[in-house]
Amino acid sequence: MNLARDEVKNQINLIPESFKEYILNDEETEELASQYIKEKVVSKKFYEDALHIAIATVNKIDVLVSWNFRHIVNLDKIRMYNAVNLKNGYSLIEIRNPREILL
Repeated sequence: MNLARDEVKNQINLIPESFKEYILNDEETEELASQYIKEKVVSKKFYEDALHIAIATVNKIDVLVSWNFRHIVNLDKIRMYNAVNLKNGYSLIEIRNPREILL
């Protein structure tokens, strides 16, 4: 989120606090993120993107929404994340861009 453009960051402020849930990483999410790196879904340089997906996966988030079209909201990457998830006993994750969610 820190690297997001200001107009993207400001969109978070439009969401009521009662709809937000803050989840931290732990050993399990860090291990899954490392698996994404090991399976070459993303490189070590983009570990935080992998961690973002891992946190959502481990915590069984219904839909992860992101503007990151390079490493997250990308059909090939989504398939690769989900392949790693299944291989490691996790469910598939739905990943969408905000335009698909906010009609």
